[in-house]
Amino acid sequence: MKQTDPLSPPPASFADRLGIPAPLFWGFVGLLFFMIGDGVEAGYLAPYLEGHGTSAGNTALLFTIYGVTVSISAWLSGPLSDLWGPKRVMWIGLAIWAVFEVIFLACGVAVNSYPIMLLAYSLRGLGYPLFTYGFLVWIAAATPPRQLGSAAGWFWFAFSGGLPTLGSLFASFAIPVIGEMATFWSSLGMVVFGGLLALLLTREPTGSQRLAAPGTPAKEIFFSSISILWREPKTFVAMVVRTINTSSEYAFLVIMPTFFTKVIGFTLSQWLQLLSIVFLSNILVNLFSGISADKFGHREVVAFGGGIGAAIMVPAFYYVPQMFPGNFMIAAIVGALYGASLAAFVPLSGLVPQICPKEKAAALSALGLGAGASTWVGPAIVTWFESWRGVEGIIWIFSGLYVASALMTMCLTISPEARRYLKKISEREKQKRAAAARGDIAEELSLSKQS
Repeated sequence: MKQTDPLSPPPASFADRLGIPAPLFWGFVGLLFFMIGDGVEAGYLAPYLEGHGTSAGNTALLFTIYGVTVSISAWLSGPLSDLWGPKRVMWIGLAIWAVFEVIFLACGVAVNSYPIMLLAYSLRGLGYPLFTYGFLVWIAAATPPRQLGSAAGWFWFAFSGGLPTLGSLFASFAIPVIGEMATFWSSLGMVVFGGLLALLLTREPTGSQRLAAPGTPAKEIFFSSISILWREPKTFVAMVVRTINTSSEYAFLVIMPTFFTKVIGFTLSQWLQLLSIVFLSNILVNLFSGISADKFGHREVVAFGGGIGAAIMVPAFYYVPQMFPGNFMIAAIVGALYGASLAAFVPLSGLVPQICPKEKAAALSALGLGAGASTWVGPAIVTWFESWRGVEGIIWIFSGLYVASALMTMCLTISPEARRYLKKISEREKQKRAAAARGDIAEELSLSKQS
């Protein structure tokens, strides 16, 4: 009979071989469905509202204020996960999304009440970041350092796979069949299904526990998630880079539906399909960039693939379709390259916990704050600068911001102290796997407490 080396790790599961932490597998699946539901409206909410009497300025304001609440909630996901545990934070996020979506649709959109729409949509913005970034904190807390890049890639694969990729694709086929309003309502069912799938089937114990040390006061937890921005200035730089990352995406959701339907000549369904192609490319490159970062370096992938790549592809996405008006294939190719450039920023989610390995939740709160800020910074740039040079001026503002993000990324180095700490954690993880292989439960629990 074949003897097993007690010091060798147990055979890797299928999920682990893919780069997904096996205990969190259903969380990733549920996240995908949750974000499909959240992304259903992404490509057509703006033109729908404008087609039913809401001015372009009020539509941009709606998205801007929504983005502010998203930004606040994204920051809160870190300290609340430290205080209550990521899983409880995800439950709260799911409940908020569902309740205020009902109010938004039934009392706002259905009766064309802009004040109700503004209030309900803004408050609904507190929901999805608590769910999604709460899960990201859970990933950072429960994933070995050697797997963080791949796990971050899978997180953003599921995130952008739903918002707006598959969400917009679903809407493009659903609208002609069931109508725009019923398609809005279908998003609620998708979000609830995904949320329950993730929360009921994921039983990894770390997520159900308070992450902060016992006895740490709540005010200290919340303060540390802000003070880390000046205690560890690199987290502030990472936050700004993350804000720039998807700011153009949220701006484009405001200005590009009209640009492609009125200027380029696409139908609404073609625009939604184009949006799906853009982010299909994005989700595929999310995986590639996360895995590549584990091998070739996080900073290099973000700075050159993300910053420089997006600085080139944002103007291309505007100018090239005008050279070939009505040509869907050309627009799709350029759009796919634009989506790929945004995906190259994914390694930030693996890099930041390594910069501050002792304060992962606080560091990811800074990154979450940046991610949330992008949802209002993008529309705000539209609101502030569209009257200056129109869409073309906005395009060049974003191109310049991406160049700046590349320069800032090169400052995001991991200190020698952090490297020593990460090495210590990695060695302890190997010892835990060896103890598990030997069946030494006492040693495994002892090593877990030290972690």
